[in-house]
Amino acid sequence: MHGMKELIQEAESLPVEEMAMVIDSLLRTLNPPSAEIDAEWAKVAKRRLSDLRTGSAQSVPVKVMP
Repeated sequence: MHGMKELIQEAESLPVEEMAMVIDSLLRTLNPPSAEIDAEWAKVAKRRLSDLRTGSAQSVPVKVMP
């Protein structure tokens, strides 16, 4: 069995896409997805998009740091 340091080193050597999949998988074990929460966030996102499109809300530009 691998020790924690070996697992981390092995994960760090993966291509970025695979590393992201490993990270996502581990995070899901800590905080499993919830269909109810996802549905609520989808409602919020749709409402915010509608607000932007109708002009009842305005976007705020983001300054990108060099």
